[in-house]
Amino acid sequence: MLPQYERLVDPGSPGGPESSPTRSAYRVRFGKLAVITVMFPVVGFLFCVVWSLLYNFDQANATHCMVYNFLPSLSAAIGNYQPQRFVWQASVLLHALPRYAIAFLYKNFHLGLLRKRRKDLAVLACMLNITELSSLVGLTMWTSVSNYDVHKFCFSTFVVTSMLYMVVLIIINRVTREGDLLTASERKSIMYKKRLFIANLCSILLAVYFFIRHNSYCEPGVYSLFALSEYVFVYSNIGFHMTAYW
Repeated sequence: MLPQYERLVDPGSPGGPESSPTRSAYRVRFGKLAVITVMFPVVGFLFCVVWSLLYNFDQANATHCMVYNFLPSLSAAIGNYQPQRFVWQASVLLHALPRYAIAFLYKNFHLGLLRKRRKDLAVLACMLNITELSSLVGLTMWTSVSNYDVHKFCFSTFVVTSMLYMVVLIIINRVTREGDLLTASERKSIMYKKRLFIANLCSILLAVYFFIRHNSYCEPGVYSLFALSEYVFVYSNIGFHMTAYW
């Protein structure tokens, strides 16, 4: 799942694909691992939302305002009902272990790229990545129903650290890679990172706006727009991590 900053060589040359079949195989497996790891929360979250809409529509969309809504919030979809809670917890826990390992692999990779005075960026990125993942596990295991205070703290930590991690990773890519030396895959990865970060930032700002508006005016459908913003936030975060595929 780590970026490959290597020049392509002829198949028959020393170090080429024919002379290093094992190395090529590992690169393919890293790509597949990136997809498999990310697919757990992707499918798990989609299942939770769809199941809540089909079987817990009224309860999942209910708020203190008692107005019509058509989409459940993130917390309601993943933590308030079964089997959604079990599916989400399983998907997060199954994908957490490889992501912890990848966080340290990324740190070592970035340490090799960064100059001595900037190596702290690699450590910072690793710490943010681990904190983000740990807070995701926390908000998953302690739902808004079972322990609201812990869930709220973990969710807030997840939002802040995930966005800071995106910023730091974009900075690392900027200071270590020059435009004319980037391969097509690297350009694609960096482009998607920037776009997904913008989507992530816009979605959380919209979520805050719709949440405040819902609590202030109790308008029909506004809480669902808040929920939709949460969905975009979740999937843009997942997509950002998925850029490791390239």
